[in-house]
Amino acid sequence: MDTAAEQAPAPDREQQAAAYRNLIVATVGFTLTFWAWNLIAPMSGDYKERLGLGSFQQSFLVAVPVLVGSLGRIPVGALTDRFGARAMFPAVSALTVVPVLLLIPAKDSYGAMLAVGFLLGLGGTTFAIGIPLVNSWFPPAKRGLALGVFGMGMGGVALSGYFTPRIAKHGENLPFLIVAGALVVYSLLAAVLITDRPDRRVPTDTLAHRLGQAGRLRVTWELSALYAIGFGGIVAFGVYLPTYLKTWYEMSPTEAGTKAAGFALVTVLFRPFGGWLSDRIHPALVTAGALLAAALMAIVQAFDPGLYPVGTVALLCMAAGLGTASGSVFALVSQVTPQAQVGSVTGIVGAMGGLGGFVPPLVMGAIHSAKGSYSIGFMLLSDLALAGCVYAYGRMRTLRPSD
Repeated sequence: MDTAAEQAPAPDREQQAAAYRNLIVATVGFTLTFWAWNLIAPMSGDYKERLGLGSFQQSFLVAVPVLVGSLGRIPVGALTDRFGARAMFPAVSALTVVPVLLLIPAKDSYGAMLAVGFLLGLGGTTFAIGIPLVNSWFPPAKRGLALGVFGMGMGGVALSGYFTPRIAKHGENLPFLIVAGALVVYSLLAAVLITDRPDRRVPTDTLAHRLGQAGRLRVTWELSALYAIGFGGIVAFGVYLPTYLKTWYEMSPTEAGTKAAGFALVTVLFRPFGGWLSDRIHPALVTAGALLAAALMAIVQAFDPGLYPVGTVALLCMAAGLGTASGSVFALVSQVTPQAQVGSVTGIVGAMGGLGGFVPPLVMGAIHSAKGSYSIGFMLLSDLALAGCVYAYGRMRTLRPSD
């Protein structure tokens, strides 16, 4: 009996080790694919000059991978429910190598860049693979923090903003070769290290039926709206902030990329904070408070303050609010979504979040072209964040899984 008692905790230790191994490997993969997904944005100033693009054309080029990556999360999330992350993560990571390398011959043609940007959107779909994987391995009391840690992989946007233009100084094709090589190595490691839970439920119905079931849940669309504001704001600023800083504050591309990387880094650090806080306070309350902070800072920035110190403080506090909200929303997803549908719901919610990042760069570029100002864009962001704050507090804090 003593021997059995001593050996009993072993399976728990093994399961914990597997959970943390999967979390680490998935987060690394998420980071690399997000770096690949965002390769165009830090170089958009160079493409603008090389191809003679207008503000809207430049914004559209940056936004195309965001759109495709966002919509692609819907089928990828459902496919993850069916085939598991062990198959999907290595496959998607390996396939992302193709558009990364195609950026090299496409750089002299706007049409070719748009086509490659479309394919590059594949890198943005890994979010819908990692969320159900992490969600399945961790108990409810630890899911908020675990999902927040995985969400730190969106720091690939920050890495891209900081390193891509610097690496390009040593060779214009070098960033693409490095990222492609890293993805190849990662896909091989992921095929060995990522494992699905042995008791994972494999759905037997069709992809269309699973998506239809997820789409009929009211909570799917409520969470989608909140995530479109929180994560959408992060993606929007991740891809457009270098252009904004370069245009409005007259920074060099390298300096603008550095500042944008700082913004993205803050969102990365606050995402697990949002998840951790949601393990202790209802995630709807965390979401409401975070969106309120982002709204107030957007109003401050709408008045075009000087970058030092007011503009910097406003942008960084906005980043903290958006990062916290993106972490707390997915803590809420894990609470109210049946385990077998997490991938499908995650795909839809993640898609809406990415679409929330697709629209603002286009709006900001169009408004600046027409009015010569970004103030209207920041006020629109504040309006959306305030609306999300009110809805999260008024409706989502009373939500139950059966609602």
